Amino acid sequence: MAEIRPFRGLRFNCEKAGKIEKLVCPPYDIISEQQRLEYLKENENNIIRLELPKGDDPYAQAGSTLEQMLSEGVLEQDEKESVYIYEETFTVAGVTRSFKGCIVRVKLEEFSKGIVLPHEETLSKAKEDRFNLMKATDCNFSQIYSLFNDPDHSVTAQLDQLSSGAPLSELTDNEGVTHRLWAVTDEKENEILCKKFADKKLYIADGHHRYETALNYRNYCRENGLADEGRDYVMMMLVDMEHPGLLVLPTHRIVRDLESFDSEALLKDCAQYFDITDHSDTSTIEAALAAEYEKGNKAFAFYTGADSYKLMVLRDGEVVKQLLPGKSESYCGLDVSVLHTLVLERIFGIDAENMAKQINLTYVKKTEDALDSVRNGSAQCAFILNPTRVEEIRDVAAAGEKMPQKSTYFYPKLITGLVMNKLG
Repeated sequence: MAEIRPFRGLRFNCEKAGKIEKLVCPPYDIISEQQRLEYLKENENNIIRLELPKGDDPYAQAGSTLEQMLSEGVLEQDEKESVYIYEETFTVAGVTRSFKGCIVRVKLEEFSKGIVLPHEETLSKAKEDRFNLMKATDCNFSQIYSLFNDPDHSVTAQLDQLSSGAPLSELTDNEGVTHRLWAVTDEKENEILCKKFADKKLYIADGHHRYETALNYRNYCRENGLADEGRDYVMMMLVDMEHPGLLVLPTHRIVRDLESFDSEALLKDCAQYFDITDHSDTSTIEAALAAEYEKGNKAFAFYTGADSYKLMVLRDGEVVKQLLPGKSESYCGLDVSVLHTLVLERIFGIDAENMAKQINLTYVKKTEDALDSVRNGSAQCAFILNPTRVEEIRDVAAAGEKMPQKSTYFYPKLITGLVMNKLG
């Protein structure tokens, strides 16, 4: 199954580069141009110069910047091959959580082999961008985030034991998330850890574009006489999918610019599938949804303005299976599958292409942002959802299927710049 290896990580030499908290950044695809400039203003060595280059020839610029950082000693490669242990500690809704995993090299495998499994669709534009960056730098600057089954939790236990000492790096970011990194250089311990993955599959949680790009880059190198063992692997962060600190947040849907929007007609049509109840206070939305989540029900809140909302609870999941005969039971049971199939597509007429292009549908992370979009008139209605369960992600991926767009939001994101992987 999964083949993992330690590697000689590329890390900032903080004596020359500056404080580590000024050198790292969030994932490139959630950073605005203003934020990018602010990171560089604080420290010109910030990893954003490599991960999100700009200019007339941004990829070549990233390549030359990397070479300059290496030659000046701003970035240095560790002397010994290591398994890197990474931990994030964070607080959501007053509850502090923490999860820990290992950053390693993972051998690239086509999805068809069933060893590394995706759960979301990817966009070609993003893959082209990441491919050009890999060609210019021959490096992974950020980790793909993947999950694995570990019934006896022996991997996490070993990682906890190996990270009992002081970390190599520690910082708290602008969102209050604390990041810690350890390096395990003991060959025997690393061999024991790597062998534990010999019977495991890996489920990509975040980083589908980067994984597909790594496959394309490996094939490109083979076809152009640039094959190298290092290019057969990609850097990943691996976490036990039953780790108690894991948190998946929902992504809500707001509907806008429909030519004929009639909320009363919608509710009348939905009554054939859902039990619908009136609620007078929007501050109770999340608690009401959480109660249905605990019961295992498929539910969402429907909001069209003012202080009230409708709670919609699916009456019978068989109707979704009938409408999606080619899909697995796991796929049909997703909250987003229920909403998309029965409401957005069947009643609103918003098809999959429309959703992908976000013509009449927009995705937002925070409940209050979704409600505000309706209050300020930029949206006609909002659907507030429960989060997707981690086991649902596993089951859909294991069935060889991919979820609807924006089905999962793992929080917090992995930070970029603590450790990098030079390929060749």
